Amino acid sequence: MNRLIANRGLLQIFFALQLVIGIMFIFNYIVYKNSISGIYDKVSDNNRMVIKNVIQSFDTSFSSINNLIFNIHALPSDRIQADSGGLDMEKVITLQDNLTSIVSNVDIVEDVIISFDDHDLAITTRGTSNLDALFDRRYTSQRYNSMFWKNLTRSEHEFTVFPAEVYMDQSTGYGRNLMIAVDSNKVRLSNKNLMILINVNKLLKGIDLNSMIPGASLIVLDANRNVILSTEKDLDLVDILNDVYFNPSQEASLTHGNYEYNFYKSEYNGYIYINKLPYKFQNIDSVTDANQWIMYGAIVLAVLMSLLLSVYLYRPVKNIVKLLGGSTLKGNDFVKIQSGIIKVQRENESLKKQMDLVDEEIRRGVFLQTLDGQNHSREQEIQMQKQYTHFFQSRHFVMAAIYLQPEDKLDSEGGFVLEELTAAIRSDLTARYEHAVVYHIEHLQFLALIGLDQPSERKKLVQRFEEFLGAAKQGYLQAFGVWGCVSRAYESKISNCRAAYENIKEGLLYRHVNEGTVIVDTERIRYVPELYFPLQEIEKLSNCMLSGKVDEGLRIVNEIIQENVSLQIHHHQMVHIAKSMFFFVLKQAESSSADRSELFQLESAFIRKVDHAFTYKEIQEALVEVIRVVANMRNHDPRSKLNPAFISQYIELHYMENLYLDHMAEVLDTSSKYFSNYFKKTFGVNYVEYLNKVRLAHAREYLRNTELSIAEIGEKTGYSNSSTFTTTFKKYCGVSPSEYRKTSGK
Repeated sequence: MNRLIANRGLLQIFFALQLVIGIMFIFNYIVYKNSISGIYDKVSDNNRMVIKNVIQSFDTSFSSINNLIFNIHALPSDRIQADSGGLDMEKVITLQDNLTSIVSNVDIVEDVIISFDDHDLAITTRGTSNLDALFDRRYTSQRYNSMFWKNLTRSEHEFTVFPAEVYMDQSTGYGRNLMIAVDSNKVRLSNKNLMILINVNKLLKGIDLNSMIPGASLIVLDANRNVILSTEKDLDLVDILNDVYFNPSQEASLTHGNYEYNFYKSEYNGYIYINKLPYKFQNIDSVTDANQWIMYGAIVLAVLMSLLLSVYLYRPVKNIVKLLGGSTLKGNDFVKIQSGIIKVQRENESLKKQMDLVDEEIRRGVFLQTLDGQNHSREQEIQMQKQYTHFFQSRHFVMAAIYLQPEDKLDSEGGFVLEELTAAIRSDLTARYEHAVVYHIEHLQFLALIGLDQPSERKKLVQRFEEFLGAAKQGYLQAFGVWGCVSRAYESKISNCRAAYENIKEGLLYRHVNEGTVIVDTERIRYVPELYFPLQEIEKLSNCMLSGKVDEGLRIVNEIIQENVSLQIHHHQMVHIAKSMFFFVLKQAESSSADRSELFQLESAFIRKVDHAFTYKEIQEALVEVIRVVANMRNHDPRSKLNPAFISQYIELHYMENLYLDHMAEVLDTSSKYFSNYFKKTFGVNYVEYLNKVRLAHAREYLRNTELSIAEIGEKTGYSNSSTFTTTFKKYCGVSPSEYRKTSGK
């Protein structure tokens, strides 16, 4: 016992409970001295606040019903009758699927019935039927039959909510307590007649009626003072409504018999809410007398309970401290609990940020799936539909592509953080347009969905997009070559994303090679039928390579490129011409002693450059480089004599292989010692050091631009194992590969 008393945590709990008991005694004494005659007024005020909250909950529910009606009218169904006179069941099924999707978001709605003036067809969330079968079998009422509902929906009427009652299902014998809201047709939003079946039990489930005074009840009247809902059966309001003058702008009260009736009017739809509650508590004197005994008895029991709770709560407090990891902290148990809670809050904040990133990645995945053009399962389609509202908030949209290319002035040892780049572009576009969604597609390519209300606004949108690219180029994108492409305008449907993406890719292929602006407008692209492709000159180019006339070959290439530029041909046409000239040139390299692996790497590097070229000058430079490399292959035989250009080129092409000194000597038809001396004299460094620098230069590129592991990068750059690669990298670069990757990422 002494150990427990000496523990501060136990004493803190006990004295805290004593403080609560003292406060309770003071307030109970005040209540006792002043009796409980004023309790009823306070309870009534509290009940009034509860009723206002109930009214607000009802208003929210009816607002949801109105929004649902508006969304259903917006569904396309102007004509469901086929030309043959029957029903177009494809449109009917589509309307029913869309109806089910919309209604699933409103919990209080049991069902929605869509009917038409010229058809007996009734479309519900559970399928299609006709009004006769629907109300004579599924929703049978003692008061209303199918003929009543049919005449009502086809005649001119206001928005009406019918009183709650039980509707029976004849097939199952199961009854539902429903209110039926019939939409107004005086001002037609569409050709649909709507009936919303509201589940009264679900409506009342979302409203805390237990907070009202015991014995109280709630009655709801519509704007015409018709009772549509009551929590009390067999309630006659005729005398009450005749006796009260109710000002719509104020609250009203009426005392009738042993009850008080409080009247409230909703500012949202003019409905009247009547709260019936007992006028006064019964036996109030006996309650006052008993209050003294209750007060003293409560004090005695509270002291005993505080002692027991102190001992009982002591162990859970210790367990909480242990769970929160605060057992090693200084201070009492509650300080430790507070420190642990703060720690948990920080972890929750970190987790929330991670979940936000996951949600963003999910939306990006959904967006990419819309571009693949493949059919997806029904479950996958449902998951994708949850994200559609994030993509489209306007009636139409255009897809805009942003292409970036690092320029020469970008530090070769530097880089960029892709997530930060994406966030900057998204923030910039969101500030310029009312709704814009931006996602990264691949290396330095981004796609944006930009909303617009009318297709006629597209021209202005393109101008603003061009201004955005120009400003970004002068700002945070100054280290990149920047250009963009804007698709045609499309209706805001997820199925049109694929068409817009194809339009963007066409713009990429069919852009003019001499385009002076930074943006490609797909609506302005026109077909170019004329190409300059002189076969005689290209054959002459091949002969120039054979005879070693490099300058003449370069002249031919430049002349063909410039002539096609003047014709304003498309980019893909220029790529085709360049590849054709490349293969003519490559024929001469095949006739030389060049290794086939060298030719393969030369070809793959050239195709990669021209396919990703932004301008015709990049294509021209790639061709010039190929001509010089092939000319060097023709003029130097590596087995006949040593040649510095060939040696450096061979190392660059084969650095990932086991280039031992003996291997190089064998390739050059000389001895290892002679090659080693020649290499150091010619290049100024020994062979192994030169080879390591070439390999590590490529390794740094892999570390900056790929997600490959350290072992995979070491293997790709010619090192037998990751340990050798790490040791060599740290020797020449001063840091380990993993540290270099983190630094370059920042």
